[in-house]
Amino acid sequence: MLKTGILNPQINSLLARIRHTNTLVLADRGFPFWPHIETVDISLIDDVPQVAQLLAAIQQNWTIGRIWMAEEFREHNTPETVSRIATLAHPLAIQYEPHVQFKLRVPHAIGLIRTGDTTQYANMILESA
Repeated sequence: MLKTGILNPQINSLLARIRHTNTLVLADRGFPFWPHIETVDISLIDDVPQVAQLLAAIQQNWTIGRIWMAEEFREHNTPETVSRIATLAHPLAIQYEPHVQFKLRVPHAIGLIRTGDTTQYANMILESA
């Protein structure tokens, strides 16, 4: 039985299958469903869990090479929220792009993990290092 780290077997399986330069989407509760992308839905109630919590958990045992988010995340959220994500991403600099461009990356992802996050544009794409 797992005692530490991510306990969800679906997430562990998905993370184990993502290789160098493959991508993973961390999504908020409103992110559209993509039928051809393996999706693990861990949403419980509003804001449980949040994308930031998922990012923090994944970083414990998974090497992230790049992170993308929508520019709109910075425009629609408080400086504190933006700073919290930037701090979690450190030392990586988040690459911001228009939401339309961001969504063009999604079909290339190996998987998607949906959270209960209600933070606007909290979605991110992680590239494995």
